[in-house]
Amino acid sequence: MSQTPSSAQRQILVTSALPYANGSIHLGHLVEYIQTDIWVRYQKLRGHQCLYVCADDAHGTPIMLKAQEMGISPETLIANTSKEHQADFKDFHIGFDNYYSTHSEENKQFAEHIYLSLREKGHIDSKVIEQAYDPEKEMFLPDRFIRGECPKCGARDQYGDNCEVCGATYDPTELKNPVSAVSGATPVLRESEHFFVNLSHYEAYLKDWLAQDTVQSEVAHKLKEWLENGLKSWDISRDAPYFGFKIPDTEDKYFYVWLDAPIGYLASSKNLADKQGWDIGKFWNADSDAEVYHFIGKDIIYFHTLFFPAMLHGGGFRAPTGVFAHGFLTVDGLKMSKSRGTFITARHYLEHLDPSYLRYYFAAKLGSGIDDIDLNLEDFGFRVNSDLVGKVVNIASRCAGFITKRFDGKLAEQLDDPDLYQQFVAKADNIGEAYEKREYAKAMRQIMALADLANQYIDKKKPWVIAKAEGQEAELQAVCTQGLNLFRVLMGYLQPVLPTMAEAVETLFNTPVTWAPTPLLAVNINPFKPLLKRIDPKALEALMVKPADKAASKPAKAAKKAKPAKAKAPAPEGVAYIDFDTFAKTELKIAKIITANEIEGADKLLQLSLDLGEDKPRNVFAGIKSAYPDFQSLEGRLVVAVANLAPRKMRFGVSEAMVLAAGSPDKGLFLISPDQGAEVGMGVK
Repeated sequence: MSQTPSSAQRQILVTSALPYANGSIHLGHLVEYIQTDIWVRYQKLRGHQCLYVCADDAHGTPIMLKAQEMGISPETLIANTSKEHQADFKDFHIGFDNYYSTHSEENKQFAEHIYLSLREKGHIDSKVIEQAYDPEKEMFLPDRFIRGECPKCGARDQYGDNCEVCGATYDPTELKNPVSAVSGATPVLRESEHFFVNLSHYEAYLKDWLAQDTVQSEVAHKLKEWLENGLKSWDISRDAPYFGFKIPDTEDKYFYVWLDAPIGYLASSKNLADKQGWDIGKFWNADSDAEVYHFIGKDIIYFHTLFFPAMLHGGGFRAPTGVFAHGFLTVDGLKMSKSRGTFITARHYLEHLDPSYLRYYFAAKLGSGIDDIDLNLEDFGFRVNSDLVGKVVNIASRCAGFITKRFDGKLAEQLDDPDLYQQFVAKADNIGEAYEKREYAKAMRQIMALADLANQYIDKKKPWVIAKAEGQEAELQAVCTQGLNLFRVLMGYLQPVLPTMAEAVETLFNTPVTWAPTPLLAVNINPFKPLLKRIDPKALEALMVKPADKAASKPAKAAKKAKPAKAKAPAPEGVAYIDFDTFAKTELKIAKIITANEIEGADKLLQLSLDLGEDKPRNVFAGIKSAYPDFQSLEGRLVVAVANLAPRKMRFGVSEAMVLAAGSPDKGLFLISPDQGAEVGMGVK
């Protein structure tokens, strides 16, 4: 679908779907813009010319009605919304090259050009149709202002043009039991002349375009179904009153918002081209060999893979090189909902948390498919604290202070372990391929695996111990220089995800963060400043605007009649027994300690990563630091763990299991290990 990076500079234009100009940006929207921004930043980091354009979708009846409700003009409403949107995007580090509006002269010209080209070629039909009309509001109702039951699957409360349950598209008059979303009245049917694009004329072209690996396999399967069923003519006109562009040679007909909205990609490109002095034809001409990619949600696939490519082709423009769809966002497993407190706006998030946290978490969850992703707040806090703070930032914080205090900020002239450095640089192609294919979760796993190696190196070398020994200055400088250079490689890999943190790292090193850099040696660095702090659980709680507790208002349920308790054998004096059923619920398994690390600020705890024979390791905080001062020796050791202990929030993160140990005040503490022959994941009987 997308090309593999090469030494030749690529010419790439990238778009995200246009946010509608009558509401705030929320975290569901940000999945797309963060996904797109990461891809664009990666391309720029690799030296390609990659431009990212977007705009507000500023037309339609919803905007007209909201402006009337607020007592302002539609133009004022969309101008205010644009300022809000752009502020939110900027604060989430979304790096648009141009952000524009569909209510622009450029957009009007492109819309009219495409319409007139289609009409001249005989692809526009005119016919009188029956259309839903609100007798109370005295206006024809747009598809999205009619709600009812889907004529295909029967799902309730669906829009008048497409079903969010089965994905079917249909005419609003086909909706069952329709209701006006404006007044609540039952719509009546009235006749009106409308204009249609005959999409069936483009079926052969669309099939050829889709055969070029332009969409994901899941999307291609759905499009094949739609094409096999035959494409219907598409209604591109709406009746006055309407906020939008008037159709040429008419008095009371306007372009349907879904015609001029995606044309906003061309308009924003033209606006940027005029500012910078280049011709948009290098991206949009039919014979262009540049690349154009759309990032969209899976709910608007039909418009971007059938309607829009046909419109572009009819207007003499090229179709996109690829269309990348993504899934929806849930919060703690639930659909975003104001009543549940899971509807979180971008600005509300920014009032409580650093945007870098969310950028990283989305990256750690996103793949190239259209599966939904979940923002699990407990996992969110744990992963950010563990990965970004506990692993990545920890590398720099453990090494930079020694360089500043002991060597006046100067790095050593050589690395302590050049082979380890080359091991990090050698991962550049694999990580780059993951970024290119939008497999961000895979890229983050590879980067964090390298961070683990860097921390293991530092734990093994123990610069804090070297610093106390006499005559070891050269070794201390080389070890810390090694650690800082490994950290710098990691930040090059993370720059597309964490651009502001990368800027702070550039300040630390007095040099740009680059992809797979050569070692930085014998130069001065600036004093280390904290790059990222741990997520405070209270900040996560503040994100959730929970509904009022209704439990007190509910009548108490009648207590069930208690069953007589079974007689139990008396316990020996001084012994607190649990019954067998309680004990049987405890699941003990053989686990392998993958890594053991110190925790900054913890006197008794070690952070262990346990392999329990599952898909991913478990994180465990164990109070065994005093018993194992040489804690690196624990790595590779088999232990017994409680595998079904509920995760426990602690000061330093979430502990997901418990290792068993035995001890006494006079003998000390000892981890319990199985006999030879035991294997990871085996149950303890």
